[in-house]
Amino acid sequence: MYLTVFCTVPDRQTAQRIAQTLVHEGLAACVNLLPGITSVYRWQGQVQENSELLLLIKTQQAHYNALETRIKELHPYQVPEIIAHKIEAGSKDYLDWIAESTR
Repeated sequence: MYLTVFCTVPDRQTAQRIAQTLVHEGLAACVNLLPGITSVYRWQGQVQENSELLLLIKTQQAHYNALETRIKELHPYQVPEIIAHKIEAGSKDYLDWIAESTR
């Protein structure tokens, strides 16, 4: 089974560090860095609004626990957003590439 994992980060430096590490260590086949998002959320009883980047991480279910652990080690937030969605369907060639890249 394949996953897309969503993770927000505060800046480009953090995004690049996490993306490079996950791909280099074989925990992710690809990480897209989407700049220019604004997040509005409640934290410690206060409504916050911050600019962030969104990471779209492609991986296999078998690597999810290690990937989550690694993101938490690298992430500056106390409670980082890490949300995984199953990839229900996709190009066989692309899914095979994810499998090959995350062995």
